[in-house]
Amino acid sequence: MTTQIVLVPGFWLGAWAWDAVAPLLADRGYAVTTLTLPGLEPDHPARGEVTLDDHAEAIAAVLDRGVERRVLVVHSGAALPGTMVLDRHPDLVDHVVFVDTAPVRDGYAMNADLEDPEFPLSAAWESEMADGSMRDLDDEQLQTFRARAVPQPGHTVSGQVLLSNPARLAVPGTVVCTAFPSTDYRSYAEQGAGFLAGLLDHTPLAYVDLPTGHWPMWSRPVELADVIDRAAGG
Repeated sequence: MTTQIVLVPGFWLGAWAWDAVAPLLADRGYAVTTLTLPGLEPDHPARGEVTLDDHAEAIAAVLDRGVERRVLVVHSGAALPGTMVLDRHPDLVDHVVFVDTAPVRDGYAMNADLEDPEFPLSAAWESEMADGSMRDLDDEQLQTFRARAVPQPGHTVSGQVLLSNPARLAVPGTVVCTAFPSTDYRSYAEQGAGFLAGLLDHTPLAYVDLPTGHWPMWSRPVELADVIDRAAGG
């Protein structure tokens, strides 16, 4: 049985973010697709025009209708278009893996007040460093991140996620909990954390603890590949 694994990175990143993980999965026999979302190409000519719809369509386009099983892996902010794909094409995703992120609810926007056409890494760097997001990354990895990061298209930060298909809630999933323990993810959702609220709706979810920072594809690539492998049924 052929299983496709689609790896989608979060803000500021391209397909290169999965360079340490993708070969480990390919060596286990998976058909691996790493995705650079529209507007995250370094030379994109109109980044400020890219929308969440564009991101969702790009993810849906690479899901292979010809394989027996498809596993969608979304990291961080990629959960927004990833949830939109589940809503529009629940039949095309056999399992979804949320890497330090969660499915979102209808109407959610990451930052509806953002008016800039681009959201660069530099605008968030200090807060990311201060809150432990960069935990376990060495100096070389941090330098590579800063050097290769591409400004996030503004509309993908301010845009609103619109959902209408309850079938998305039945797609089996795995939540990889890195920033804090799995027991806290649901607790924070119950306390009203908007970005985690979808955990309360999306019922067939398994939680896996992988203590590290927000970028486990760099800090714990082997362990993350193992988690994805298990989620994919390996």
